Amino acid sequence: MANVRIINGVYKIRGNDTDMGGIVFPLVEPFKVGSQGGFVTVDGSAVNGFPDRNIKIKCDGPGDYELCDLDTKTTQREETDSEIIERLRDRFDMLSDMTKAVRKGDVRAMIVSGPPGVGKSHGIETVLDRYATIEALGGEQRYEVVKGAMSPIGLYCKLYKMADKGKVVVFDDCDSIFSDELSLNILKAALDSKKKRTIHWNTDSYKLRNEGVPDSFNFEASAIFVTNLKFDKAKGKIREHLSALESRCHYMDLTIDTDREKMLRIKQITNDGMLNDYKFSDELIQDIVDFVDINKSKLRELSLRTVLKIADLAKAFPDSWESMAENTVMRRG
Repeated sequence: MANVRIINGVYKIRGNDTDMGGIVFPLVEPFKVGSQGGFVTVDGSAVNGFPDRNIKIKCDGPGDYELCDLDTKTTQREETDSEIIERLRDRFDMLSDMTKAVRKGDVRAMIVSGPPGVGKSHGIETVLDRYATIEALGGEQRYEVVKGAMSPIGLYCKLYKMADKGKVVVFDDCDSIFSDELSLNILKAALDSKKKRTIHWNTDSYKLRNEGVPDSFNFEASAIFVTNLKFDKAKGKIREHLSALESRCHYMDLTIDTDREKMLRIKQITNDGMLNDYKFSDELIQDIVDFVDINKSKLRELSLRTVLKIADLAKAFPDSWESMAENTVMRRG
């Protein structure tokens, strides 16, 4: 695959035509003319700030780009802050839409990957809570969030409890099930692509008899996995396990990997009113955000949770919250 340097061309980023002149991409397909005009197809995943897929650069003809040597490095375009914020907003809007699709049963299962404290679980539970409020009169629990470690037989029983069509079980940071072969086999059966998904427990169990759980049942519900793991970065035996699960689920990476992206996510959510319930002045809210930004490399965790911890300190200790925060949310030394 050759590389190409764009001479004259544009690509739509966050709704705006952006000049691509001078940027080097791996070439996928040469110039073609389509219904929307001429374009050259390149690999966007090779350049920061572009989608992880093939993209079309709009141009007038093959003279608007030039071939480069194979060893010519692709250009690393720097995203602007506003582009990153809009990208993250789009991702979380997509997460809400996908959660709705899971709840309706249109999507069988979804994996959501991202660092701790960026609002993964909150976004999912907010959507499911809206449905729960509407369904409250029915008196039946339609979704459940499972956190922490879980044994294979505990997983089997939980899936049995939530097996009916229209229900959703959310596994929030239950990463131990990804590395356990028995648990993984249970999940593979629960999320199989076949129309009928039957899960079996083939060994005698007092727990199943005691709780009235059968040794096989049909699973018709949906599942969401919320994790800090990067499935594509995993190595060794766990990579094989994760691949088996990933093949049965839609995988959504929230693309919040750097401190810059985490900080912009924090600014976005605080601007959207995350601290409104504290009744702080706009000046104090900005001081809290500035404190996090200035000290982001020293914080125990750069996250929305840390912002809320600092807001709690600002409410409890209005005259000394900064010194309190230095000793509670920051690493020493």
